[in-house]
Amino acid sequence: MSTKTLFDLVSGDRARIVRIRGGSAPGLRQRLLDMGITRGTELLVERHAPLGDPVEISLKGYSLALRMNEARHIEIEEL
Repeated sequence: MSTKTLFDLVSGDRARIVRIRGGSAPGLRQRLLDMGITRGTELLVERHAPLGDPVEISLKGYSLALRMNEARHIEIEEL
């Protein structure tokens, strides 16, 4: 079974964050954590920009736009 990430979701999908990977970018994991992207948080994919990047998500009562290359580092389980 392959691991799904936020990158794999489409508008209207709901998910729960399972894991945040750091990737090769220094400080990326900590930056995502600082923005409220933490394990166990439920989110809703609001929409994608016309060319697909960035993606807007709603979590913890606010909206957040993420680049798709950042979304690849957020492992999720669909709800």
